[in-house]
Amino acid sequence: LVGTCHYNGVSYRSEAIKGSVIGIDLGTTNSCVAVMEGKQSKVLENSEGARTTPSVVAFSGDGERLVGMPAKRQAITNPNNTLYATKRLIGRRFDDAEVQKDLKNVPYKIVRASNGDAWVEAHGKLYSPSQVGAFVLIKMKETKTTWGIHTKQFPATKDAGQIAGLNVLRVINEPTAAALAYGLDKTQDKVIAVYDLGGGTFDVSVLEIQKGVFEVKSTNGDTFLGGEDFDQHLLKHIVKEFRRESGVDLTKDNMALQRVREAAEKAKCELSSSLQTDINLPYLTMDSSGPKHLNMKLTRAQFEGIVADLIRRTVAPCQKAMQDAEVSKSDVGEVLLVGGMTRMPKVQQTVQDLFGRAPSKSVNPDEAVAIGAAIQGGVLAGDVTDVLLLDVTPLSLGIETLGGVFTKLINRNTTIPTKKSQVFSTAADGQTQVEIKVCQGEREMAADNKILGQFTLVGIPPAPRGVPQIEVTFDIDANGIVHVSAKDKGTGREQQIVIQSSGGLNKDDIENMIKNAEKYAEEDRRRKDRVEAVNMAEGIVHDTESKMEEFKDQLPADECSKLKDEIAKVRDLLSRKDTETGENIKQAASSLQQASLKLFEMAYKKQQKQCRCITIQYHSTFF
Repeated sequence: LVGTCHYNGVSYRSEAIKGSVIGIDLGTTNSCVAVMEGKQSKVLENSEGARTTPSVVAFSGDGERLVGMPAKRQAITNPNNTLYATKRLIGRRFDDAEVQKDLKNVPYKIVRASNGDAWVEAHGKLYSPSQVGAFVLIKMKETKTTWGIHTKQFPATKDAGQIAGLNVLRVINEPTAAALAYGLDKTQDKVIAVYDLGGGTFDVSVLEIQKGVFEVKSTNGDTFLGGEDFDQHLLKHIVKEFRRESGVDLTKDNMALQRVREAAEKAKCELSSSLQTDINLPYLTMDSSGPKHLNMKLTRAQFEGIVADLIRRTVAPCQKAMQDAEVSKSDVGEVLLVGGMTRMPKVQQTVQDLFGRAPSKSVNPDEAVAIGAAIQGGVLAGDVTDVLLLDVTPLSLGIETLGGVFTKLINRNTTIPTKKSQVFSTAADGQTQVEIKVCQGEREMAADNKILGQFTLVGIPPAPRGVPQIEVTFDIDANGIVHVSAKDKGTGREQQIVIQSSGGLNKDDIENMIKNAEKYAEEDRRRKDRVEAVNMAEGIVHDTESKMEEFKDQLPADECSKLKDEIAKVRDLLSRKDTETGENIKQAASSLQQASLKLFEMAYKKQQKQCRCITIQYHSTFF
């Protein structure tokens, strides 16, 4: 995503860009932020000091929202309300086969929204995937943010940015962004391939770089293939082995499954650099015979066998991308690896076999997309002038015509932005309306492709079939968002639709979510103030009690009693810290601190005076 770091939820035009432009990789597993500093892009660290942030959002029982590593850390004890990999659901219908498969693989609830889209539930509240993405983006924006999907996912990704209070200037494909990160300082003309195997999706693009022009020749991939699937395969293997050895089925125990899921992810990462790893989970569960522990050794070869089918699924899209770009593997001068899963040696070997050359490791697979998005932001802001990006639409777009045939208006891998019109007519005598079904895909029949949306053009004057002239126009903008219109050339009557699965969000929904995001920001600020106040108060109480013990012989009893009353007031507020305001706690703590400082200063002077008297007395006795 590419956007500006200030609140502007309406205008997406880049003519007058104000504020710093930042690039965000809103990833399935992790997210990353980069910013242009002059001609160079720089990855920014988050509040925890890390260069990437887990794309995880959790809701505690008292309504607190956690994002990033804090959310990930508490997932074991709160699996049902910890949302991860929700990016896969952006722009998806609940009935999609991929969503139905995901229902069985995640501990949280995926539910049907009122318009049929896939949403998620936590503590009885429903959230669109765009909202969850916005929570992550708000966290990223605190770092200093903005950013860099399947055509229907672009608008919903844009919604996430708008809800987060970002002015989204451009949404670009991840492999394209990675290519920008690689090629910004390259002068040699060449064809490159980008193999992007991330947490939730697999993308491959073939690009040609010539004199600063980045032209996407083709793109392909699998929107439901990534590191989450590798984790799930390994999790199933571990659960199966545990059941075989202990006789205990873990599939109904969400807390145990979450522990196994985290162990599987850790083992997967370790096996990228080690030939063997140990998986040890003490007290994983228990039965009538007592507690059960999981102890398992896993070799790299075993893991490669477990996920072999997933790696094989990346081969066909790569071959298809080269075919569509009309290049052979000998024409590809460089292969870039993007996404954390490309650290796996077997994946790297597969890429080498596919393209006939060892892949380049000149870009950081976790950071390349954010860096590329920041570069594109620099282009839009006018800071980078020697780069031009020509992106493409990944799948063909068209409409359903007579007999259920899919008639393409825009073929896949067409450079965007683009516009195409075609004239159609009625199929029956006296027909006064036509239904336009907009589809995406490569199959010949519309039913075999994905329906993106539909609308009806009414008010056509009755006439024999074939006489009315209906002009259908497809217009794809630079963000990949599709505008479709149908116009009766005889009457001038027109109907149009913008293809955007906004995650079940209409304009009012988005406006409400922007307000909610602002409300959350205020709640977060109050919560932070309260935590800081509690920490300060507890420190002052501790110091006061320590000093009271130290100066107990110098303090008057009545003054000690007053100080104890002040301490009691602070402790009372601390006992109600979840409901008290940070300001009240701070005031009480400050009052205690002022009272104690005056008293301890008097006691200290008294003690010093006594010490001097003792010293004089001691010396005179000695002499």
